[in-house]
Amino acid sequence: MPDSPPHLRPWYQRIGPGLITACVVIGPGSILTSSKVGANDGYSKLWIVLASVAFMLVYMTLGAKLGAVAKTSPGNLIRQKAGRWLAIILGCCVFFISAAFQSGNNLGVAAAFDAFIDSDSIITCLVVAFNVLAIAFLFAFQNLYRVLERLMMCLVALMLLSFAINLIVLKPDLGELIMGFIPFQESSEVATTSESGMDNLIAVLGLIGTTFVITAAFYQAYLVQQKGWDENEVRNGIMDARVGAILMMLITVMLVSTAAAGLYTGSEVKLDDPVQVAEALEPGFGVFGKYIFCLGLFSAAFSSFLVNSMIGGFIVSDCLGFGSDPKGSAPRVMTTVALLTGMSVAVACLLIGFDRTPTIIAAQAVTVVGAPLVAGVLLWLSSSRDVMGSHAAGTPTKIFAGIGLVVLLAIAANLAINKLPASINKYLDDSAAETTPESTGEPPVQPTSD
Repeated sequence: MPDSPPHLRPWYQRIGPGLITACVVIGPGSILTSSKVGANDGYSKLWIVLASVAFMLVYMTLGAKLGAVAKTSPGNLIRQKAGRWLAIILGCCVFFISAAFQSGNNLGVAAAFDAFIDSDSIITCLVVAFNVLAIAFLFAFQNLYRVLERLMMCLVALMLLSFAINLIVLKPDLGELIMGFIPFQESSEVATTSESGMDNLIAVLGLIGTTFVITAAFYQAYLVQQKGWDENEVRNGIMDARVGAILMMLITVMLVSTAAAGLYTGSEVKLDDPVQVAEALEPGFGVFGKYIFCLGLFSAAFSSFLVNSMIGGFIVSDCLGFGSDPKGSAPRVMTTVALLTGMSVAVACLLIGFDRTPTIIAAQAVTVVGAPLVAGVLLWLSSSRDVMGSHAAGTPTKIFAGIGLVVLLAIAANLAINKLPASINKYLDDSAAETTPESTGEPPVQPTSD
């Protein structure tokens, strides 16, 4: 029986790429950042979640329209319109960022297991097993996109259920929660303890950065092409992007509100990894709540873990001229390289205490250039009449996307001015302390992996 026309299908059959994008955005890093914000600022920064999702939505929509309307892949378009050099730079930036931060996703999976298993060796074996499973997933299915879409739907459902249960049990203050959506309006609980000036701006940029993931928005074009949508289904792409953005917003709001309801005390709460969030919440609703939170953490870690590596692998393969067809070997091989790179760093951290600070520093340095570059290229391609025809971005869209680009430049500046020097200085100080224990008479100081 032939498929029904796209506009007659149920709405849930007309979505998919946006769900996958939501999965890669909600990972261990966003869970930790959102929980920190809720624990230290209550509900007062929920408005930033809306702003971040709005920027993400506009770029996801640009990516979806580009994927549906363009007659070829984004990498080919870049080579045709600007030359091979720009495609290579963009592809390598995206790949390096994905591979470097893939170690964090591996450690997020390990952290989720750590709540249940008290053995580093077993946890390490499980991390390796999940990488093997992910690689097998890449090569086992002919229609890779369809299986990926169904898997991500299940993981999104688990995240929504897990974090919703925790939030409902903690009974958030609905009045304070609503007030949190008013920009620059401090709630009554946090007015005396929140940051001000530059510290507040840095916190705002940090929260935006975990939701406004421009590489994932760019990858939306590839997902739309893999789903088989064309110019006749641009409306599906737009609706799908909206559904994905709404899911990101719901999950992030739940995370911030859960931490605000369960952890906010008026003084700073130190959280170094997502499992600490689960453990800190445990007194509020028992060990069962901790396990429920870790189930959501695991779903977020594994979904981000898989799709993040595909973003790096597929985009670099396309930009180097090897193609982006999921049935081809090059995108799968490059994705495997990203997976193995992240796994190697994570296993070294778990088994021998390897300090992954240099990889984080390098990834931050590449992000300073890569994130604004990806946003600029996506905005340029989706605004080009010769590529998009009547679907080219209009003036209001270009203005709002331009504001988003400025925000990404501000995040890049924060990385370059604040985070990078701090990370480098901390790494150098830790290395110096480790190599000169005799000067203090104390045991060597082991470097951290923050």
